[in-house]
Amino acid sequence: MKLTASGLTCVNTTALDAQVKGESAVRVVKADKLMEFDTNSYARLDGVHMKNGTIRVKMLSRLLDDAPDFARGFIGIAFRIDDADASFESFYVRPTNAHVDDPVRRAHGGQYFAYPTYTFSWFRDRGVTAYECETETGLDEWMTLTCRLRGDRAEFYLNDEAAPRLTVDPLLHGEGSGDGVGLFVDIGTEGFFRDIEIIPD
Repeated sequence: MKLTASGLTCVNTTALDAQVKGESAVRVVKADKLMEFDTNSYARLDGVHMKNGTIRVKMLSRLLDDAPDFARGFIGIAFRIDDADASFESFYVRPTNAHVDDPVRRAHGGQYFAYPTYTFSWFRDRGVTAYECETETGLDEWMTLTCRLRGDRAEFYLNDEAAPRLTVDPLLHGEGSGDGVGLFVDIGTEGFFRDIEIIPD
């Protein structure tokens, strides 16, 4: 499915049609809650409802000119979004962590979280690392993110890899109550998305 800005509802973000490396895409950046981590900052796909199935999207991340030092190019998907945009789950990538020498930062390459309670800061404060993984795609590179949702289990794949980068079982919201899908960005990210596939079970 081709993505266009007119087919999205922005939640604390803005979305514009764009050309990136010769590809038509949608550019998504945060517009509100600018310095809040792991919040409801995504562009929601209009008319798309799926609780179980596969989400696949191509995405590319850059840092904004005014991105703070701690920005990591956060980019990913939000799923099982409720109607009020008050509850959802997400998986995102930190592309700046992909090729660093520091093994701790590399281990924080990808992140699952469940809004509003189980965020990055909630995990870090408690030393929980089970919802993170290494990744290999850096800034300004197209990558494919695939999310497979089955009941209270999710698998997250990058590019054409046969094995998931991260498996979450059970999901922290269980089988969830929402069915919306969104394009997620966080602090300091200029995110580009294209060629999304939504395949319900």
